[in-house]
Amino acid sequence: MTVLEKAPPEAPAARRREPRVTDEHGRGVRLGELAWRYLLLLAVLALTVGPFLWQLSTSLKGPTEDIYGSPPSFLPAHPTLHNYTRVAHTIPVWDYALNSLKVATASVVTNCTGSALAGYALARLRFRGRRATTLVFVLAMLVPVEGIVIAQFTTMRELGLNNTLIGVVLPGAVGALNVLLMRNAFRSLPYEIEEAAYVDGANVWQRFLRVALPSVKGTVAVVAIFAFMGSWDDFLWPLIVLSDPSKFTLTIGLNYLHGTFANDERLVAAGTVIAVAPLIALFACLQRYFFRGVGEGAVKG
Repeated sequence: MTVLEKAPPEAPAARRREPRVTDEHGRGVRLGELAWRYLLLLAVLALTVGPFLWQLSTSLKGPTEDIYGSPPSFLPAHPTLHNYTRVAHTIPVWDYALNSLKVATASVVTNCTGSALAGYALARLRFRGRRATTLVFVLAMLVPVEGIVIAQFTTMRELGLNNTLIGVVLPGAVGALNVLLMRNAFRSLPYEIEEAAYVDGANVWQRFLRVALPSVKGTVAVVAIFAFMGSWDDFLWPLIVLSDPSKFTLTIGLNYLHGTFANDERLVAAGTVIAVAPLIALFACLQRYFFRGVGEGAVKG
């Protein structure tokens, strides 16, 4: 008589795990919450990028297209670049753009150089009054520009720099925010790196140029972008200090375009796109350094 052994029950087939959506910390995210996040991002994108895209569309529309129609047509029926040619024929837009480029380039050089030197001194060097100096830079950010514009104008006039591009650059040559960004970027570096260079006989300048500065290239890119945008978009100070039309920056020139040809929105839109294009190109070239530099130079307590 044979004994039949009961076969063990077969193990249930392993269920396939459904793919989970996780955040940057590996925590699960519900699909409803994820959908709300994307809807919020799309809403923010529409509010920020939408006006620029509408201006771009308006600048490409011909004179026969109705830009006030209902419902509005976003895409131009017959795209044309004639409006950009009209801007160049109406005002010396390229001369204004060259003046703005000179001012913005000088502002980038002075801010990157001055902020890096001041930030390294506040972060690494030991001297009397270092904390008080840092507090001064913090308090400088709380002073509105409109409150000191008269004092700046008087100073430029006494120095003989009124109605010059140097007078436009000088008040914003080194920004307080940029100094604090560089200070915190240098403070985040390990001291062991510079100590090794000090043991090898490197002096302060060598440690700054060869060790510390290459390690904070991301923050330098952030400072460069902020300085370029601030000087390129500045309107109030160039309007006050400049009186010669041949030295006007682009923002002042476009203001005259809007005041003279306010009824021709296509012309105004073309001038706006010309003013914004260099900023987009600069950010596209430095964006990989920009996002890394935000983490390096974040203002900490």
